[in-house]
Amino acid sequence: MPDALRLAIGTFTRLPVAPPRLITRATAGQAMALAPAIGVVLALVCGLPLLLAGGLLRQLLLATICVALLAWVTRALHLDGLADTADALGSGRPADQALAIARRSDIGPFGVVALVLALLLQVIALAACADGMRGLLALIAAVLTSRVALTWSCIRAWPAARPDGLGATVAGSLPLVVPILWSVVLAILATAFLGIAGGIAAALGVAAAILVLVVCRRRLGGVTGDVLGAVIEVSMTVALVALALAN
Repeated sequence: MPDALRLAIGTFTRLPVAPPRLITRATAGQAMALAPAIGVVLALVCGLPLLLAGGLLRQLLLATICVALLAWVTRALHLDGLADTADALGSGRPADQALAIARRSDIGPFGVVALVLALLLQVIALAACADGMRGLLALIAAVLTSRVALTWSCIRAWPAARPDGLGATVAGSLPLVVPILWSVVLAILATAFLGIAGGIAAALGVAAAILVLVVCRRRLGGVTGDVLGAVIEVSMTVALVALALAN
């Protein structure tokens, strides 16, 4: 198995794979470029319960199960990044102090609020879309949107906020053509399977990710591994909410 695929699977899932033999900047960039494809597989598997949807309470239950499965299979890594980023940004401290807050193992009030709101919005929005196959397609589109947003986080526009960690490894590791190509694929698939609403939801999800990146560059100096997780969760949440409102 290529090192890039090993790194992608090991980073974005809890599946047991052998560690990469060598992690270079090129390998890290290739792993980030594989994230959308891996995300589609995860969403397809975790979203299967949505095919059983029927009735509001049952849809809420099944949507909760799907979101929980997705969190479990990704080791809740992205949710942890969202919480840490929210604590860092909400602290109002200078960049170095805010980054230190993000590295703490505990979770502060901003992180708790961010997690609760994100999970509530994801579950309720997914339940609103959960009409058999459409619910599954909505989850796949939202997860794909979030991973395409991740590729946008790895271009040169967003420097690393600190000299170590995942952010430093992947910052600027992807040429602009990679997120552009993935965005085209996302737009085509979302529109083909979910109509204009799917294309708009995908665009809004990526736009929300760019907004997060702009804020983090201004407040923290760039991206970190936690910021990447926040980008994934925010873009997925926005895409799901947009799909639910258009349903």
